[in-house]
Amino acid sequence: MADPDDTALLQDFPSREDGEQLDEDNRLKPAFVDAVRDAVKEGDTGRAYELVEPLHPADIADLLELLEKPERYALAAAITDLMTGEVIAELNDYVRDEMMEALPAAAVATIAEQLDTDDAVQLIEDLQPEDQRAVLAELDPEDRAAIESALAYPEESAGRLMQRELVAVPEHMSVGDLIDYLREREELTTEFWEIFIVDHRHRPVGTCQLSWVLRSPRHVALADVMKREQTLIPVAMDQEEVALRFQKYGLISAAVVDEGGRLVGQLTVDDIVHIIQEEAGEDALLMSGAGEGDINEPLRETYSARVRWLIANLGTAVIASLIIHAFGAAIEQLVALAVLMPVVASIGGNAGTQTMAVTVRAIATNQLTQSNTRRILTREMKVALMNGVTVAVLVGLATALVFTPQLGGVIALAVVINILTAGMAGVVVPVMFDRLDQDPAVASSVFVTMITDSMGFFAFLGLAVATGLTG
Repeated sequence: MADPDDTALLQDFPSREDGEQLDEDNRLKPAFVDAVRDAVKEGDTGRAYELVEPLHPADIADLLELLEKPERYALAAAITDLMTGEVIAELNDYVRDEMMEALPAAAVATIAEQLDTDDAVQLIEDLQPEDQRAVLAELDPEDRAAIESALAYPEESAGRLMQRELVAVPEHMSVGDLIDYLREREELTTEFWEIFIVDHRHRPVGTCQLSWVLRSPRHVALADVMKREQTLIPVAMDQEEVALRFQKYGLISAAVVDEGGRLVGQLTVDDIVHIIQEEAGEDALLMSGAGEGDINEPLRETYSARVRWLIANLGTAVIASLIIHAFGAAIEQLVALAVLMPVVASIGGNAGTQTMAVTVRAIATNQLTQSNTRRILTREMKVALMNGVTVAVLVGLATALVFTPQLGGVIALAVVINILTAGMAGVVVPVMFDRLDQDPAVASSVFVTMITDSMGFFAFLGLAVATGLTG
């Protein structure tokens, strides 16, 4: 039963939920967005501010992304004091870059100083070099040094992503010493979940959760309550591998260490959630050749990313066309072949896409390595054989009823061959790209489609000629 005083406090605390603004899926309602848009167009900044003010920073970011560029700038000008670092950090990359380029360097620097180091780096890293220099010049020397240090690391590495704001103390402290230290040092970060224990060379030797500190007597040494087993993240580790470490070991935060093993920062699970979402979406889009697939991406970049793979697909499609051309005489003698060719190619293509998707995901999550590639290939070939036989029986019977039993047998065998080929290509092609240190999601789709189409046409038409169906 809640205490009456507690209930009163809860009633006084404002709720972030507002039925007039968000729907049941926690998305901004179209009517609300239209109301904000109308207020901006009419120049009614007071009304626009009144509508936006109750929103959570993440919802304000969503609202800005839903507006056209001129409306976005006008709304930002109307709600200047609501445009906090939290809002900027939640913005889509392209939208954020557009807005930062429109602001003077001093304004961008002010926003950056409100953010954690990792978010500030993300804000500044995509600016033009001259804009970067101008913003860095406006920053406090300590903030500037931290951001310049982060920018020196490779993109998408732990060094770029990590937060410098953390609490690290020597292992000789007691729980009471630590509590006093946390209370007296005002310059310490105010948001942290665990404390890192370091030796005299500033190398992490353990971690101590705040819950352990609060529940331990003051006289107990930190060395007696800290957890010595920890997952250390090398500063140069790729963000995808970092995300896998967090997922595998169920981490909430982890220390980042330099080449000498010294503590230089930390990564927290909120950063990793963004990475996992980004990497998962990126792989899916790369397999389709859609580039980054961001609806806020400039048209020229979207066009460039998509057209080059369409041209590559055109080149691979020519190979399948040449196979059809080689059997042109047979197709002229038996028109049914032209009717049934797309069936064989389509089934093989779908089977290849299924296997390729599973393989790319397994590579991305470290489930498929050199140690088990043969086993995974054998497994997928067994699945392909079972699928091939099942589909072949259905297609063969239908073809035998509509055309001839002999043609039914030919297409059934062609379907089995093509699905087996698709199963092999769906594993081998992504693995081959991965072994060549290329992203298996980028080009696998084009090559797997080429292989399944070509093999489907070749097997079906070749078997038709070999069995004398075309006279």
